[in-house]
Amino acid sequence: MARRMTAKEKKDNKEFFEALRLMEEERGIPKEFIAEKIADAIVVAARKDYGGNDIVSCIIDTENEVFSVTARKEIVDEVEDPYTQISKEDAAAIDAKAVAEGFIDIKLDTKKFGRVVAQNSKNNFRQGVREAERGQALAEFQSHNRELVTAVVQRIDPKTGNAILTIGHNEATLPKLEQVPDEVLKEGDHIKVYVVDVKETERGPKIMLSRTHPGLVKRLFETEVPEIFDGTIEIKSISRQAGSRTKMAVWSANSEIDAVGACIGPRGARVNKIVEELAGEKIDIVKYSEDPVAFVSEALSPAKVVSVEIESTEPKVCKASVPESQLSLAIGNKGQNVRLAARLTGWKIDIHPESGFFGE
Repeated sequence: MARRMTAKEKKDNKEFFEALRLMEEERGIPKEFIAEKIADAIVVAARKDYGGNDIVSCIIDTENEVFSVTARKEIVDEVEDPYTQISKEDAAAIDAKAVAEGFIDIKLDTKKFGRVVAQNSKNNFRQGVREAERGQALAEFQSHNRELVTAVVQRIDPKTGNAILTIGHNEATLPKLEQVPDEVLKEGDHIKVYVVDVKETERGPKIMLSRTHPGLVKRLFETEVPEIFDGTIEIKSISRQAGSRTKMAVWSANSEIDAVGACIGPRGARVNKIVEELAGEKIDIVKYSEDPVAFVSEALSPAKVVSVEIESTEPKVCKASVPESQLSLAIGNKGQNVRLAARLTGWKIDIHPESGFFGE
């Protein structure tokens, strides 16, 4: 007859599966995978007690909470190999029915092998867990590729200025160059970051994060503007100087929808939320047009444009005329406004005063 578990064994069994659940929660690794690695480590460790023979099996059933280790021995009249054989008398003392089958599964002390695993097989187990963690991290990061994620700032490297972030159960680095200039990140801050790319390397998954990428602005608007999320309004292009100014061109196939107004929101509520997330970065939202004259005129906003002349289509070069009073606004501080407008439209834009003369 099979031996029933004692109250202590039941308690130990319960504690073992509770530990698996906690490990799954803390590391984000499925308990089934952890159980598989523990079972493999136990079998490797147990072979040493049986002369290296592969007669030990380990079952860890996480669903039904069954944990058993057994050694299968052949029942013989005369034992020649004590590692793999057992006498009929000894087998009968354990389970009389087994004698007729010619083999017996001897239940082993699981706690004993738990200690053996900890002492002799932990490297194998740890390697398996590390592989699982890398696999989990890769899967989690890939699910967020080209998406917006919320991260928690764990620490800032005092030498490099890189921010170490936690995303779900995993750590990632936000390089100093991908942080918004003059933005001060502090430990414990919850920030939005854009996942630029995810690559699998020999050292594990590598995730490239950014707070300066135009994709961050696009995903923020998808979050705040339902019409963008459902495709009613389309973001045609974005140009950005992170921390200072962004220009975004929007369009809708529905002529009754004010694409620019929807993105701004009532009293600027929608765009203001994004400006707040970007620490005060200015955002110009303009109407996209397939007509380059109309598009360039819009892109130079907030400056008022008198006319746009196409000088060349290959390469794309145009001349924009503005009132003298609007000249500095059209060019922008250190040329920022016209530079962002050029990126937004794909046209090289030469700014000229309406009079045709610079200065008086």
